[in-house]
Amino acid sequence: MFSVKDLVESNCSRSVPSNYICLKSPEDSLLYEEENIPTIDFSQLTSSNPDESSKAIQQLGYACRDWGFFMLINHGVSETLRDELLRTSQSFFDLTEEEKRQYAGEKLFDPIRCGTSFNVMVDKTLFWRDYLKCHVHPHFNAPSKPHGFSETLEEYSKKARELTSELLKGISTSLGLEENYIHKRMNVELGSQLLVINFYPPCPKPELVMGLPAHTDHGLLTLLMQNDLGGLQIQHNEKWIPVHPLPNSFLINTGDHLEILTNGKYKSVVHRAVVNKKGPRISVGIAHGPPLDNIVGPAPELLNENTPPAYRAIKYRDYLQLQQSHELDRKSCLDRVRI
Repeated sequence: MFSVKDLVESNCSRSVPSNYICLKSPEDSLLYEEENIPTIDFSQLTSSNPDESSKAIQQLGYACRDWGFFMLINHGVSETLRDELLRTSQSFFDLTEEEKRQYAGEKLFDPIRCGTSFNVMVDKTLFWRDYLKCHVHPHFNAPSKPHGFSETLEEYSKKARELTSELLKGISTSLGLEENYIHKRMNVELGSQLLVINFYPPCPKPELVMGLPAHTDHGLLTLLMQNDLGGLQIQHNEKWIPVHPLPNSFLINTGDHLEILTNGKYKSVVHRAVVNKKGPRISVGIAHGPPLDNIVGPAPELLNENTPPAYRAIKYRDYLQLQQSHELDRKSCLDRVRI
């Protein structure tokens, strides 16, 4: 199984092969701006003090509406678990190619898939990224190596579901709906949870390549953490905003299916990952969505004569297949289901 890690460790490590060099687009030349994304205090969101929780819900609604990204602090997930997840994730990518090959996977819904780029069958330019993808809910799947990796992933996935469940309650309330509305309509308890670990090796010419190009995420919410080397940038007001997470925080972004469900009230925001020459960057994202066979369309409660449906309803499974069958090239798959 070929990977970028192999490339860096080979004799090619001083140069960038031509099939990794990204052609620039107008989006790439957008201005950069240092700006702080919203921060949500999870302890306030779940507080028994109604004034405190109400204020946090308003802040959450603002973050989903105007940014599509926010930092989550005071979430209760231990630093020990986070550090162990990053350590064992690195250990997975340090396995031999023969050991990793058994997890290569060939189909989109294989329980475990390990690979490179986004989809080497359709990518015109390869991305400076190796990945491990595991479907961890409603059925848990994980590699058996390295030692302790599976147990760490299972514990972390459970914590991520608990956080996401509370966030979706707050989001429902911020929309003027009852707090369990999204849970019931999207069957969240039996929903899909896809864990994706991205490994971005150091690159000799980071300005020539892309870790992941501008894109949006599928699902309702994605929960992201990363090691000390940043690289995430989000598009806001036609500018690229480099994200500098607070210590021990999570980054949360709204996904395509939350935008569909809210009929565009809450946005799924374009973001990308750039690489560096300093050292390897690792990010761990978990996308939370409905069950694969759920059909997702705009919530009827958010529609009226003046606000007709802006998206056609689509089965979650079909949307994922649609996204995977096209090149991840600066476009949102949402464009394919807009009315």
